Amino acid sequence: MDDFPYPLPLLLDGGAASNLAAAGMPAGCCMEQWAAAHPDALRAVQQSFLAAGSDAVLAPTFHANRASLQPFGLAEKVEALNCTLVALSRKNAGGKLVGALVGPSGLLVPPHGKADFDDIYSLYREQVRALEKAGADFLLAASQTSLADMRALVLAARTNDLPVLVTVTVDEEGRTPTGAAFLPVLLTLQAMGADAVGLHFTCPPDRMIPLVREVLPHTEVPLLARPTNCALEPTAWAQAMRRLMDAGVSAAGGCLQTTPAHIRALKGSLKNFVPHSLSKEPDSHAAAIESDAFFLSDDLTCSRPLRCSALLGDELIALDDEPASVTLVTVNDLADADLLAAAAHLTRQPIAVHADSKPVLDAALRYFQGRLLIDSSCELEPAVLEPLAKKYGAILY
Repeated sequence: MDDFPYPLPLLLDGGAASNLAAAGMPAGCCMEQWAAAHPDALRAVQQSFLAAGSDAVLAPTFHANRASLQPFGLAEKVEALNCTLVALSRKNAGGKLVGALVGPSGLLVPPHGKADFDDIYSLYREQVRALEKAGADFLLAASQTSLADMRALVLAARTNDLPVLVTVTVDEEGRTPTGAAFLPVLLTLQAMGADAVGLHFTCPPDRMIPLVREVLPHTEVPLLARPTNCALEPTAWAQAMRRLMDAGVSAAGGCLQTTPAHIRALKGSLKNFVPHSLSKEPDSHAAAIESDAFFLSDDLTCSRPLRCSALLGDELIALDDEPASVTLVTVNDLADADLLAAAAHLTRQPIAVHADSKPVLDAALRYFQGRLLIDSSCELEPAVLEPLAKKYGAILY
């Protein structure tokens, strides 16, 4: 936690949409446009959370990307809306931190959809540039359900060195609609440089505790939680949040239906709270795909090299019958990188990629939704391999 840019515990505010709705925002409108046009309502909401004890306010920029603004005819207003909302939030914050909400892109890459990862990256890159220009202190990727979105945003934020916090929305089984699970998401994002990773979903705080305990031994960054109040009155919600924070969460706030009264009660419950100390040697030596994590032993045995083809998925499954502990995949061109990304969800073990071209290796790492191993016996020098591994959170072996 020594690298986290802000003091812990960090107490965020409540849900933007529900609190702006309570302040008069009509249903079905563009939240960003309405908030920008009603600065008095935004000021009242944000200052009420600050008065309740929040350490930061979140600019309501959740849908302020080109794709989400398009249905409202506002696709060309990305910069204007992001800059206006951060400026208003900065004025309202009175010197406190101002984060910026960043929501899902709505685009899905294969095998879940037909979108291109670079399109998602460009979408976030445009919004991140606007938020950096506006002076946001950090980004909060909220309600995320696709690892492609989360990875694209982390990559986009790293071009500006903006701190980025990510919250994943999972169901009662701990999965997102794309099959992502909290542990592999955490392992992937923290390796890529995310500053905090956590949970955001519509159930009471107590339901998050088992998931937090599961990932805690593997965390290198602070854990974040933003649960809804689920009809809990402020004192009961704060007590549940304190139990969640005692389990390992050190940055917290609320989402839907969380009011200043809930944050005030939580602030009061944290008077004697000491943030959980992360392990100095977390068990994070693992590869990952969106749905699963693969912890690595000291003695890795690679499979026969698999070539990328339309049959790669079948070959990944068939390797279950072989003694290898790592699947080695050879990537020779950009088309191979796409084939690997589309088939990777079928693997039953960690994947190592072998590529002798820097652009090809970069593409393989970029489009793979998870955490790869890199076969360092390729023709590329360490001076090439090491920066790529750091950028994408990959493991050199």
